[in-house]
Amino acid sequence: MPALLQRLRQRLTARDHGLLVLRRAGRTAIVMPGTFALCDQVIGNPEMALFAAFGSFAMLMLVGFGGPMRQRMQAQASLAVVSSLFVCLGTLASQAAWLACLAMAVLGFGVLLAGAVSSVLAGASTSLLLSFILPVSLPGTASDVPDRLAGWGLAAVVGLFAIRLLWPEPAADPLRGKAVGACRALAARLRSEDEASPDHEQIVRDAHRALDELQRQFLTTPYRPTGLSASDRAVVRLVDELNWARRVIVHSLPIPDDSPNLAARRARIAAANVLGHGADLLAAPRTSPDALHTASAELRAALFALERDAADVLPQLSGRGPGNGTGASTVSPDEPDEPADRQVTEVIDALEPSFRAHELAFVVGAIGDNIDAAARAERRTWVQRLLGRQTTGLPGTLSAAQERVSAHVDPHSVWLHNSVRGAVGLALAVLVANLTDVQHAFWVVVGALSVLRSNALSTGQNALRAVLGTLAGFAIGALLLLPIGGDTTPLWFLLPVTILVAGIAPAVISFAAGQAAFTLELVILFNILQPTGWRVGLVRIEDVAIGCGVSLVVGLLFWPRGAGAALNTALSQAYSASSRYLAAAVEFGMRRPGSRPASTAVEAKRQAVRAASAARRMDDAFRQYLTERGAKTTPLAEFAMLIGGVIGLRLAADTVLDLWERDGDKAFGEGSAARPTQLPHAQLRHTLLRRTWQVTNWYDDFARSLDGGRPVPRSPDQDADADRALVRALREDLRDKHGIASATAVRAIWTGDHLSALRRNQPTLVQPVLTTGLAHGERAPD
Repeated sequence: MPALLQRLRQRLTARDHGLLVLRRAGRTAIVMPGTFALCDQVIGNPEMALFAAFGSFAMLMLVGFGGPMRQRMQAQASLAVVSSLFVCLGTLASQAAWLACLAMAVLGFGVLLAGAVSSVLAGASTSLLLSFILPVSLPGTASDVPDRLAGWGLAAVVGLFAIRLLWPEPAADPLRGKAVGACRALAARLRSEDEASPDHEQIVRDAHRALDELQRQFLTTPYRPTGLSASDRAVVRLVDELNWARRVIVHSLPIPDDSPNLAARRARIAAANVLGHGADLLAAPRTSPDALHTASAELRAALFALERDAADVLPQLSGRGPGNGTGASTVSPDEPDEPADRQVTEVIDALEPSFRAHELAFVVGAIGDNIDAAARAERRTWVQRLLGRQTTGLPGTLSAAQERVSAHVDPHSVWLHNSVRGAVGLALAVLVANLTDVQHAFWVVVGALSVLRSNALSTGQNALRAVLGTLAGFAIGALLLLPIGGDTTPLWFLLPVTILVAGIAPAVISFAAGQAAFTLELVILFNILQPTGWRVGLVRIEDVAIGCGVSLVVGLLFWPRGAGAALNTALSQAYSASSRYLAAAVEFGMRRPGSRPASTAVEAKRQAVRAASAARRMDDAFRQYLTERGAKTTPLAEFAMLIGGVIGLRLAADTVLDLWERDGDKAFGEGSAARPTQLPHAQLRHTLLRRTWQVTNWYDDFARSLDGGRPVPRSPDQDADADRALVRALREDLRDKHGIASATAVRAIWTGDHLSALRRNQPTLVQPVLTTGLAHGERAPD
């Protein structure tokens, strides 16, 4: 026996990190029998007792909110209010079969789709659904509402105290903690590179490990780990930005003290300071933000100096004449220009450190802004939170919720598919239960809810496990009830034990074991209410089988292939939308600052929103794909690489848009009147737009290949003509009468660098498709 207990303890600690499941099960095992006994034995109201028991189960076992205790209590209180309202609505809708079916469909769809808004709602969806399923499955009238509401309300109130007092989980936010570690690790890496630290290799490994842990924490959850609060929404943005910062650092080289690119070196040091102070503020958001604000101001100053110094380098390049004074080049674009050919590499090499420093400064500046916004949101008073006062730079809660839901109002959204499938399955289970007049319609609907998954294979597997587990639970219950007979006293002692096992078994043993324990729990519960012996277990087998059959039919009819089939489409849409966003950002930059039509800016912003929505659908499809049972035909690392390509495309568009939004002399600080931002010459505009078209056209073709529309495109060779045209523009077109290069010159070459970086990334995206069979592994002919 001790050896068996030791193995169980080891299995529990291995599968239940932090003993979170054990905590929830233990609290439920205490609260549920207590509230049930109070209502049944003391008050003498069986209906109130039933709702108190299932209310305790829903409020304590089926949901576990994370974060600080204050946020947990707020979320739990909100769940109590909403679920109590659902109990009332479900009771009123239960009076007619058609009304019950319609109400279940509407409410089920709303609850499941609302899970896309935040992880808090997603985690509470099962509990919310149960609060409606129970009353709508038990026919009642308006006169039954007080008893039902009293039972559920009692469970909700006692549950609040239980969460606060009975073995509470330590306040922890895994994503925030990993983000803090990643910020500090990247800051240490930047400092070690520029200071030539002897421990540089170990610091680099630590930085990669910290970023990998952050990415793993972010991806290995069934829904996007962010809540509706302003702080949560700011923190979750850090994941993509920190990973992009790592990519920029990996592709850049340390800058020694004697380098002429001192502005780039200062920008890297300023970026390290922002990351370091940002990590401190993220870990303790209620402390003073002055250190981060100072570091961010230094980073902005370094960014302005970076552009100014980059412009100073450009006039040193030799040319074939100062131009004709009108901004037009004296060199024909088709005329061989050997000096230009030689200087292509010189220009790119000269601006490479500043370009990489600019990339880093932009993304780290965004990281600092998000951390500052998260901290300001945390420092709001209770009154400000109650009134919905939002921090600057973040949308309000309602607008953020609307944006997230709107992102999934798309025929290819996996979340929309799951919401429709779940709503139809639950509504059909309610209808079948009413039409067949089964003894316990509630079990039919719960059976459908417990096994309905995103594809037919997973639903079928879970249906079989559910029936087998129910059979096992029935057999154990029958063996227990035979010697007990009609004496309910032993059942009171067995009830908390079965509740504890029912809570632990699904996580520690298996889904089937959880079903067996849950069946045994219900057999005991209903035999206390109305002793009927083992027959109640037999009835549950019949009802669960009906519910599983309903789920299997719905799973076969509604998107039976699940997230695996939809993930390619989601990836395709994300690449296509991000490509259009990049094109709009470059188009915005190719117009004179004072004459840019409002429609150009509006279009860029609109494309940014569409790209973000497509990326969200892609993210949710990937998470759902991770949770599906069955063999994965494509390695997750390959999918992660393709998802990283979308992130890179969007962030490059963000950077280009930000680059051209900082117009005029503002980017060069005081005393820079001789450096106006000019309108890019027609040849330069044509060159950059042509290069943009080449890049975005490739990504559009790649997107269509992922969705099966065409073969995988080959990666084009480097466009030497475009590089020569850019160099000619830098030498001749974009200088003032004193020969000083303008801000436009720097922004133009950096825009070209972003496009070149995206082009260089293309082979890394093609390889996963060709090696794994995505898009049928076809490749366009050379």
